[in-house]
Amino acid sequence: MPEPVLKTRGLEAHYGDFQALYGLDLEIQQGEVLAIIGSNGAGKTTLMRSLTGLLRNAPGQIHFAGRDISTLRADQVAALGLAMVPEGRRLFPSLSVKENLMIGAQVGRKGPWDLAAVYRLFPILEERKHQPSTSLSGGQQQMVAIGRALMANPELILFDEISLGLAPIIIKDIYKALPGIIGEGMSAVIVEQDIAKALSVSSRLYCLQEGRISLEGASDTVSRDEISRAYFGIK
Repeated sequence: MPEPVLKTRGLEAHYGDFQALYGLDLEIQQGEVLAIIGSNGAGKTTLMRSLTGLLRNAPGQIHFAGRDISTLRADQVAALGLAMVPEGRRLFPSLSVKENLMIGAQVGRKGPWDLAAVYRLFPILEERKHQPSTSLSGGQQQMVAIGRALMANPELILFDEISLGLAPIIIKDIYKALPGIIGEGMSAVIVEQDIAKALSVSSRLYCLQEGRISLEGASDTVSRDEISRAYFGIK
């Protein structure tokens, strides 16, 4: 097997005295789509924050593209090619759609994603490019958040709850766009509570339960019964 594009070894995370992650070992290969599932409070967003440098990690726990990134700042991690579409979108309300997109390009990485490519993926954003980002619908704001991450031309993109709070028809449109996003050999991690959606686009999954990995396997072979037991912590 080739070296994973990202791997964690014994990853732990804390918020003060509270421990949120307990010794996670996971990995993702180049070009793979990995699903992270679990209920509220399982540790999914904490994992994303750890991978992107938003939480302080101990040395040796996170390796990306063959380099230990455990102690790097978020901006340093982004410059190496790891981008996140955060839960809740986190757009800059004082900036236009285009200006929000351009923020992603500030890391200076070269690649296939620029404004023209993002507009081809989401044509509505070109139509609304001069509007304040927060004047858009929830689904359109999610497109801006995805486009902003793509503008960084990452090797690995993390999607944290991209369907949260969106209407089913918008969720369908977002997931329909994913093959075009990942088709350039990019790797992706999709964090979802919607298990069916996560399984439909991923090759492997990890289920988190109270900060620990309760299940790991191929998305097309893991049974719904196994997922239910791991999701709810049933022995």
